[in-house]
Amino acid sequence: LKETMSSGGAEDDIPQAERKTVTDFCYLLDKSKQLFNGLRDLPQYGQKQWQSYFGRTFDVYTKLWKFQQQHRQVLDNRYGLKRWQIGEIASKIGQLYYHYYLRTSETSYLNEAFSFYSAIRQRSYYSQVNKEDRPELVVKKLRYYARFIVVCLLLNKMDVVKDLVKELSDEIEDYTHRFNTEDQVEWNLVLQEVAAFIEADPVMVLNDDNTIVITSNRLSETGAPLLEQGMIVGQLALADALIIGNCNNQVKFSELTIDMFRMLQALEREPMNLASQMNKPGMQASSTSESTEKPARRENPHKYLLYKPTFSQLYTFLAASFKELPANSVLLIYLSATGVFPSGRSDSEGPYDFGGVLTNSNRDIINGDALHKRNQSYKEMHCLHPGDLYPFTRKPLFIIVDSSNSVAYKNFTNLFGQPLVCLLSPTAYPKALQDQSQRGSLFTLFLNNPLMAFLFVSGLSSMRRGLWEKCQDYLRKINRDIAQLLTHSRSIDQSFLQFFGDEFLRLLLTRFIFCSATMRMHKIFRETRNYPESYPQLPRDETVENPHLQKHILELASILDVRNVFLENTLDDY
Repeated sequence: LKETMSSGGAEDDIPQAERKTVTDFCYLLDKSKQLFNGLRDLPQYGQKQWQSYFGRTFDVYTKLWKFQQQHRQVLDNRYGLKRWQIGEIASKIGQLYYHYYLRTSETSYLNEAFSFYSAIRQRSYYSQVNKEDRPELVVKKLRYYARFIVVCLLLNKMDVVKDLVKELSDEIEDYTHRFNTEDQVEWNLVLQEVAAFIEADPVMVLNDDNTIVITSNRLSETGAPLLEQGMIVGQLALADALIIGNCNNQVKFSELTIDMFRMLQALEREPMNLASQMNKPGMQASSTSESTEKPARRENPHKYLLYKPTFSQLYTFLAASFKELPANSVLLIYLSATGVFPSGRSDSEGPYDFGGVLTNSNRDIINGDALHKRNQSYKEMHCLHPGDLYPFTRKPLFIIVDSSNSVAYKNFTNLFGQPLVCLLSPTAYPKALQDQSQRGSLFTLFLNNPLMAFLFVSGLSSMRRGLWEKCQDYLRKINRDIAQLLTHSRSIDQSFLQFFGDEFLRLLLTRFIFCSATMRMHKIFRETRNYPESYPQLPRDETVENPHLQKHILELASILDVRNVFLENTLDDY
């Protein structure tokens, strides 16, 4: 501190007030770093412990940010404050908002993160870094770009992403050229991953000037079919979700596979600006204004994103979610993972006899693996078996399995009489479609963006905006009809109806039925393993093979001029 000060002349020349400004700034800066680093030590699960700590961290960063704005001149002269240091503070605030989003699933915090990250770029806070001979500063800049890209992807700001990727690419080239470092390969991999992520959508929607239309797949006001008069459904609400990604070869960025990314958006509402909705964390207003301005709509379900978890990680998060699930609420488990098939023959048909989906193995269990090879009667260890989920069926559970062994979960048993539904992907796709699996699963695409999935199986790869919007309207009509089929069905299992009161689950169920009906009518989907299944089973004639629904699907195909892709004669059988 003294060195910094004395460079401006004899120390005694510095007015007391300015000296205090520098001391206060140093104190806030240290405190903020200390609190920020402490965030890493907070438990990743459990929704309450972290909130007060986050609030304190926000408070200090808010003070620090305002302080450097108010005293910029003094800090420039007496402390030698550099623009990249201001950029670092802004970047940390952006990270705080992003982590707040991860913890709360409230999409508005993404907008806040975006505005701080944008400011750094607009004000060129990091522009001078390249003039300093310090590679660790350049790495800070590169990391900032990577974090900004994640936030833009989550907000579907694809045009910004493309600009950022171009800038990041130039920065990496400059960095490796100047410092001859060993992490060049890693940074180039970051670029490849994000490029693949941007191109994962199989269909482009185009404006008249051939620019790409950015479509959002979060729940909008008009998204889920409304409940109509006379529909008797349960009052359960989706409160918590585990989104698990463990596919071996799928496009990913940061710790999100494309399937996780799509599913996460299917469980969120369109973001609003925070100012119009809630107070910022750690910046609470008085309670009076709060009671009058409570947002009218329900918030997003809380979710945990688990990329390649081990069995013990997965079980820990599952138990935490289960423990904190409020009354009359649903826990959703989404598994997008490589299938694990039973190795030995089993005489019994229990919940551990059909395999399941892959969990990650830590290297320290090698002995267990060796034991396995010797004895075929042991079960697969790095695998989430249907039986592993039995204890959690004591509360309402909604399971989605997207895997080559999803059918293992068809052999479920509802032990406790609570609402329980499993939606299961096809276990194989027709050869003509198979090469797409790296860019995400077709089943999950149907649950996230059913029209895009429909276009893809119809062989279309681009479409004009006008026609896209016309088809979206028609699809909303189909969804309304599916909702009626479900709620009017005589023989449907009650579990489906108990979940149908929640908007998110209602949309997933109607999309599941649309997906299943489409695949059953498609000319190249001919084997039973090409179709989604469910536990409990749906009455086919009233849902996925309903003639009324089949007629609608053919009409949608006619609008797109792809009717020849689908079987007509399914209708003649009735």
